[in-house]
Amino acid sequence: MSSLYFLLQKEFKQIFRDSNILKMIMIMPIVQLIILPLASDFEVKNIRLSVVDQDKSSYSKRLIQKLNASEYINVVEFKDNYSKALQSTGAGTSDLILTIPVNFEKKLIKENESTIHLAADAVNGIKGGLGSAYAAMIVGDFNREIREEWMVMPRHSEFPVIEITSANWYNPGNNYKLFMVPGILVILVTMIGSFMAALNIVAEKEVGTIEQINVTPVKKYEFIIGKLLPFWVLGMVSITIGMTVAFVIFGLIPEGSFLTIYAFSGVYLFSVLGIGLLISTFADNQQQAILFAYFFMMVFVMLSGLFTPIESMPDWSKMLTKINPPAYLITVFRAVYIKGSTFSDLLPTFYALLGLGALFNMLAIFNYKKRVA
Repeated sequence: MSSLYFLLQKEFKQIFRDSNILKMIMIMPIVQLIILPLASDFEVKNIRLSVVDQDKSSYSKRLIQKLNASEYINVVEFKDNYSKALQSTGAGTSDLILTIPVNFEKKLIKENESTIHLAADAVNGIKGGLGSAYAAMIVGDFNREIREEWMVMPRHSEFPVIEITSANWYNPGNNYKLFMVPGILVILVTMIGSFMAALNIVAEKEVGTIEQINVTPVKKYEFIIGKLLPFWVLGMVSITIGMTVAFVIFGLIPEGSFLTIYAFSGVYLFSVLGIGLLISTFADNQQQAILFAYFFMMVFVMLSGLFTPIESMPDWSKMLTKINPPAYLITVFRAVYIKGSTFSDLLPTFYALLGLGALFNMLAIFNYKKRVA
């Protein structure tokens, strides 16, 4: 064990001697955790609406006013026909086109139904989809208001009213920062862990010091632990910094236990560092290591459930999330931060992270031995 002690001493000295590593570990999470949640806003506002009002009736004007009063939709122009409005959408000056046909009000009163046309610019699918949904919801409200007015015309008449109420459990205000900040914190820790571990070992390959270690009596497991442990400690420090930033900047405190977060983070970091070690066995220089790490990070982030719910993914990508460590820790962080889940609630996830950690580290050791031999 004395060899391991001296190895750890050497690794910590090497890390603290390099100011760039410390800056990346200490400053990068703070800056990114402040910027990214503010930029990753799921709310779509200022949807620009072109109106083609061919009816110009009191009801059509009332519908347009209702749409314009929404905090999400702005009526930016009125056009004579649909073709002109479509040109505006093509030029990028509007996102939605509302066409109110001739005799809209007349049909609505006489036939008790009428039709309007809503077209969305789907180049940005999220904006187009949400814009259509917002507009459809407002039109639905308008429809309900009119029906209620008609039904109360004969005074003192009673009619059944179904009042719908809704509640958002765990996140009553739909605060997207509460949803995004824990996920982004996991991604930052993943980047720090995998990149730093991979680059550290590859740097030793480039300067030849790893060959010197290989000819010493240091055992393989001592070498792996000597490489893992310093970055595991720094990873835990970066998680602490991230949670402090989340509290100071966004006022977020976990509903659950800090111990649960640290327990899962500790196991998770072994998985991530194992990936870093695995990358270092493939790469011969830092450039290759960065490219490999970048490739894995892109896959991890896109399949982590940070932006798209895993349940909405196709079956093949759902299978890939089973071997994606960030997907597990993001679930854990969100559950602890938002729902206050306990360790026992998340026990299957703990076992999965434990298995992935063992898998990636064994692959790294196996591949490293093969290269040395």
